[in-house]
Amino acid sequence: MTLERTSAITRKTAETDITLKLRLDGSGQNKIQTGVGFLDHMLVLLAKHALIDLEILAVGDLQVDAHHTTEDVGICLGQAIRECLGDKIGIRRYGHMVLPMEETLVTSAIDFSGRPYLVFKAEMPAAKIGEFDSELVEDFWQGFAANAMCNLHILLHHGRNTHHIAEAIFKATARAIRVACEIDPRQTGVPSSKGVL
Repeated sequence: MTLERTSAITRKTAETDITLKLRLDGSGQNKIQTGVGFLDHMLVLLAKHALIDLEILAVGDLQVDAHHTTEDVGICLGQAIRECLGDKIGIRRYGHMVLPMEETLVTSAIDFSGRPYLVFKAEMPAAKIGEFDSELVEDFWQGFAANAMCNLHILLHHGRNTHHIAEAIFKATARAIRVACEIDPRQTGVPSSKGVL
């Protein structure tokens, strides 16, 4: 019998108040409310493509801008996945996806190594996606990688539409997370020659 991999994270600062619940072995069910429309859209896609059940309620200082809310949600999601993975026994550890979205092509590769590092090579053609600052896509994944304690490499091969680029990044990374977090039936211990991750 496999233990259910779930996590509940709360983060309260002078800038944000966030509650996040995650079921890693889910079906993509989600209830997302951050106050940032485009971020909500990306998080719904992430839940659906990673096949995680995700609930997020975030209240942030949106009178300033969406930066703190976006970054802190990324931090909380990273913490939740790290908590769900525990000692990482039996997981695949690595995951990657090359994902097309119309004119856009993105590769995302992840390693739940216990060592945080983000490489983000995806230039955004437009500064805004609606009211959303497109540079916040990188800030979200920086917060995630640092707190999930993973290596995450995101590479834009080509793309013209900034909305498509951001969406392809979230979908590709969700798919990579899904693979990396899966239990490998052939893996009997921690997937590392060190014996610990």
